[in-house]
Amino acid sequence: MVDTTAVFLTLKLAGLSTLLLMLLAVPVSWGLSRWNSHFKSVVQAIVALPLVLPPTVLGFYLLLAFAPNSVIGGWWLTLTGERLAFTFEALVLGSVIYSLPFAVQPLYAGFSQLHPHYLQTAKMLHLPWFTRLKVVVLPAIKPSLLIAAGLSFAHTIGEFGVVLMIGGNIPGETRVVSIALFDHVESLNYASAHQLAALLLIFSLLLLIALYWLQGKRRLKWNVM
Repeated sequence: MVDTTAVFLTLKLAGLSTLLLMLLAVPVSWGLSRWNSHFKSVVQAIVALPLVLPPTVLGFYLLLAFAPNSVIGGWWLTLTGERLAFTFEALVLGSVIYSLPFAVQPLYAGFSQLHPHYLQTAKMLHLPWFTRLKVVVLPAIKPSLLIAAGLSFAHTIGEFGVVLMIGGNIPGETRVVSIALFDHVESLNYASAHQLAALLLIFSLLLLIALYWLQGKRRLKWNVM
C-alpha cells in the first residue's frame, strides 16, 4: 500500500518550495540577464553550484547552518523557540537552495531572449517597474515560467541526499517519498518500494514529456546548465 502520508508531505514540500523559488528566481534571473560585470560569471557559478555539488555535501553544510549554535539556526531558535534542523521548515529552505538553479536557468534564458520591443513599449507607457514586470515581461516569458516551475517541482519531488541530511526520517514531518522508498528497500519490502518507485518514475516521465512538448510548441531554447 502506498504511503499516502509521505506522498502528501512530498507534494506539500514541492508545492511550497516551487512557490518560493518562483518568487526568488524571477528577480534573480532578471537581474542577471540585465547585469554586465566581470563578477557576473562568479554569481552565476554560485547559483548553479547545486547542479554539480554532491547533495550530501550541500546537505552537510546546511545541517551545520541550521544547528542551534549557528547564526541561522540560532536566529530561528530565538524567533520560534524550536530548532530548525530536522523539521519540515528545514526541508523547505534546503529544497529552495538545492533547486534554485533549476528555476533560474530557464528564466534567465527567457529574459535574455526577451525582445527589446516589449521593454520599450512598457517604458513608453510610463508604467511602474512592478507593473512592467507583471503586465508585459512575465506574460512574454510564460513558457520559461512554466518550465522553471515544472523543473523545480520535479527536482524537489526527487530529492534524497539533502533531505536525508537536514531532515532525517521523521514520519509526518520529514519522511518524504524518496526517504520512504529508501526505508522500504532497507527493510527488504520490495513490493512497497516498487509502488513508490513506479509512482516517481511515471510522474517524472509525464512531467518531462509536458515540458518538452511546451518547449517544442513555443520554440523556446532552455538549458539545464
